[in-house]
Amino acid sequence: MVAIIVGIVLIAFTVFAALPGGLAWGAEIIAFLKGCAPVLAAFVGLISVFIGIADLKDKNEAKKEEEAGKEG
Repeated sequence: MVAIIVGIVLIAFTVFAALPGGLAWGAEIIAFLKGCAPVLAAFVGLISVFIGIADLKDKNEAKKEEEAGKEG
């Protein structure tokens, strides 16, 4: 319950900070998002490649185990 309340408070603060009548941080938020988007995209891409490689290894291992099970 506390986590939900904290989440709602933080979301409300974010909206308040971005609105022109509030803290008017809208331009800074947009600049931050523009700056972090390429870095975040590269990070997500790198993780996706690692997950893909691990998935291929798991499929190959499962195939070998299946073939070994048929032989024995």
